[in-house]
Amino acid sequence: MNNDADNLLYEQQHGSGLQEMLGYRLVEWQNERAVVEVDVASQHCNRAGILHGGVLATLLDTASGYACCYCPVPGNIRRCLTLSLTTQFMGQAGNGDIVRVEAHRQGGGRKIIFTTATAYNGKGEIIASATGTFRYHRGSEDAAGVPRD
Repeated sequence: MNNDADNLLYEQQHGSGLQEMLGYRLVEWQNERAVVEVDVASQHCNRAGILHGGVLATLLDTASGYACCYCPVPGNIRRCLTLSLTTQFMGQAGNGDIVRVEAHRQGGGRKIIFTTATAYNGKGEIIASATGTFRYHRGSEDAAGVPRD
């Protein structure tokens, strides 16, 4: 198994409580790039039956964080936290749609990194975008990361 597959499998098996509650999944993950998807259901929608902006912002934030935290060293992990996330909402998705968010690391330094993310509905239309600023946790500044356990 290559390290891309190992990282993806590990994260898919060790998701957060928020991930479990919202039902999103990390479907692609490479250095400086991540893709998250969710099957939109009624619990994700606002009173108008449209995907809630807070859920969408969470997906943009999550994919962006993953885009910063890929670790090329087998058995190690990197972590970061969000300092700022600016979102723009341009379209909509509803119950039954699959929303796909693609995020890319844009640059930065040793501790602070920048991202962009774009969300698409099931028709492939852009429904939102975001730019983010993140900071690595101690030990994660190094691309080698820290042991998972």
